Amino acid sequence: MKKYALILLCLASLLTASAQRGRNRLYSVAFYNLENLFDTIHDVGKQDQEFLPDGKYQWTARKYEAKIDHMARVLGELSREEVPQGPAFVGVAEVENYHVLDDLLAQPALAQYRYIHYEGPDKRGIDCALLYDPKQFKVKRSLLVPSIPFEGDTVHLTRGFLIVTGKLARERVAVIVNHWPSRGAKSPVRVHAARQVKALKDSLLRTNPKLKLIVMGDLNDDPMDESLQTLGARKQMAEVQPGEFYNPWWQVLEDEKQGTLLYKGAWNLFDQILLSSTLLSEGKRLRYDHHAIFRAPYLFEQEGKYKGTILRTHAGRKWLNGYSDHLPTIVYLRRGK
Repeated sequence: MKKYALILLCLASLLTASAQRGRNRLYSVAFYNLENLFDTIHDVGKQDQEFLPDGKYQWTARKYEAKIDHMARVLGELSREEVPQGPAFVGVAEVENYHVLDDLLAQPALAQYRYIHYEGPDKRGIDCALLYDPKQFKVKRSLLVPSIPFEGDTVHLTRGFLIVTGKLARERVAVIVNHWPSRGAKSPVRVHAARQVKALKDSLLRTNPKLKLIVMGDLNDDPMDESLQTLGARKQMAEVQPGEFYNPWWQVLEDEKQGTLLYKGAWNLFDQILLSSTLLSEGKRLRYDHHAIFRAPYLFEQEGKYKGTILRTHAGRKWLNGYSDHLPTIVYLRRGK
């Protein structure tokens, strides 16, 4: 009898520990600009000639396969040290089409993921997409909301706003994936993009005030810039009012002097993940825990004149066989105390 009682006690302890882990579980979400993930085939109606075998970059099958391998390596390692199951979802920018996403998710490191992608209006053909793990994030609905041109400017267009809603940790979560106009456009163009995202945010929260909302993307602005202030993204959690966002990357750039891309030797932090006020509450519900820039050593030049800079795909027309000109960002979420 004592033997059986001991076995039952051990089983009860294991079940209790498992239940506690379930109530206090860490999740992650991430964003990564893949920098020109083009295939080698011309898409009719798109200006993708630079990324063809006879184009400016002489984009051959060998180079494309190396790029796919490198992107899969990075995406497959995001947050794994803290969250073994990997991110629940990853927003990505600069993917050409469904073909490159099929090839990307065919890599063993990403076998658990599915994707959501809509062909957007970008003239070069680059779009946003969401990779998601269906075991963690149960997708309910998705759509691509077209951007409205700023004062008739059809050159510097936002690449549409990809909205995906679903359930994460048994709670309703929505994510808006963005790629705002580049610095080739002036600030008011990105402020205009921010106003559109704000309108989408307001609509989503009117429908469900308790919704956990995440806005992520390559915003082509730093956290302290006017566009992010227009969106209501605050530096300190204590400053965040209902309907506003917490922007942890403001402290990273301004106080820690770290960023996700280098320009003329200075850091910028365009790759941001913003968290609605509903993700900041204490208690047992899903909430923000911490954040990080993914800075694996292989993402940087290791020697020579450019040691310490980001190892991108090309420098000018020279193929570096690198990764991206951006670094990925990660936010960790916790459910339970």
